Amino acid sequence: MSLSAHIAELAEKHKSLERRIEEEVARAGSDDLEIRRLKQEKLKLKEQITRLSGDVRH
Repeated sequence: MSLSAHIAELAEKHKSLERRIEEEVARAGSDDLEIRRLKQEKLKLKEQITRLSGDVRH
């Protein structure tokens, strides 16, 4: 898998997590711990994307 393909895959996972977070927040009786876990996972993906994108530019 090329680096750009890997970054694209991570970006898609990031978007998917964003949708899951929005759905969880909108749900009655949402689970704050689950929302926090999803947000942390999303942040880790964003950091990976940023780091790898920097590698592509150099």
